[in-house]
Amino acid sequence: MRRVVITGMGLVTPLGHDVDQVYDRILQGDCAIHPITSFDLSDYKVKLAAQVNDLIMEDFFSARELKFNDRYTQFARIASKIAIQHSHLNIDVINKDRFGVIMSTGIGGIGSFERAMENMITKGVSRVSPFFIPMTLVNLAAGIVAIDHQAMGECSCVVTGCAAGTSSIGEAFHRIKYGQQDLMIAGASEASITPLGVGGFMAMRALNESSDIQRASIPFDVDRSGFVMGEGAGALIVEELEHALNRNAEIYAEIVGYGSACDAYHMTAPSEDGAGIVKAMNIALEEAKISCENIGYINAHGTSTPLNDKTESIAINQVFQSYRVPVSSTKSHIGHLLGACGAVETIFCIKSLLTGWLPPTIHLVNQDPQCDLDVITVKRNSDIHYAMCNNLGFGGHNVSLIVKKWIHE
Repeated sequence: MRRVVITGMGLVTPLGHDVDQVYDRILQGDCAIHPITSFDLSDYKVKLAAQVNDLIMEDFFSARELKFNDRYTQFARIASKIAIQHSHLNIDVINKDRFGVIMSTGIGGIGSFERAMENMITKGVSRVSPFFIPMTLVNLAAGIVAIDHQAMGECSCVVTGCAAGTSSIGEAFHRIKYGQQDLMIAGASEASITPLGVGGFMAMRALNESSDIQRASIPFDVDRSGFVMGEGAGALIVEELEHALNRNAEIYAEIVGYGSACDAYHMTAPSEDGAGIVKAMNIALEEAKISCENIGYINAHGTSTPLNDKTESIAINQVFQSYRVPVSSTKSHIGHLLGACGAVETIFCIKSLLTGWLPPTIHLVNQDPQCDLDVITVKRNSDIHYAMCNNLGFGGHNVSLIVKKWIHE
């Protein structure tokens, strides 16, 4: 089988869009959660989110592109452009038919949907934009990223809810491992901090309603009561090893394992015994041909919801048994990026391998006894060789990805 490596990374997050700077801020314990400023909160119990505020969109797009791309597509395009630059990939000399894109999302262009509906109600159906449909479709970010970089291989969008980003990277890994593509842009994007997006999650009581930033996104804490919504994107250049070596690319990590399994249990709640994520982790470990003791760090899904954190803790302990693997949830810093979270968190896993520093779960005060894990609360120095990223999505989707430290051969 062919080996698969990461040769570029790009981020758009509430803590910034420079990969090294964002990870440094994570290690320092910075938090990007603040009061929502993008719409009127008078009728909302939810007051906090982690918004992307520091991007100067005109640095990346023309006025036309800004007007006719949804925010989630803009994020996907920016993260992909950064990843391409980071990889020093010259697209003029590669086989574009072997260059693909898997760029996913959980929800897609919800902001454009809301604006179009309001426009139709107030001004009539004749005023619906001809760009409305392509701005809202979940596959359009992948398509436009492919246009940006002339990627003429496979182009798709894996929609597995909050597991979408990790699914995308895992699927790209398998496309390359089994010889279907040579390199791919893989990741996910989300921009759902909108009146309807926040209102919908608020209605299902999934969001934290505290106004205290330090007690809002608190994974594994006994007082956790819901997640804080974030937004952003992550993109990786996933490449076949020999292809990367032949162009003298810098290699940041190797992907060695990917597991995906379904609970087939409930529309939104995880199976209480954690069976789905247990299977996903075990499949990933089996493909990587390593034992659980080789994993030096897990970036947990860790949403700060009562069910997720308890269930994921049960699952991790079932797989790792007596081995106390270090775990953290970076959602405590940047909120829950929904479909994009796994792409961003995989990059954090890669940075943990590169730097030897494991990121903390901030604002954890009273660890829940039902979340009996070795939760990192202050950055921890550790020379690890394998890191695991876990994500769960509505619909019973469970995904686990394992990345390995690259040692020049």
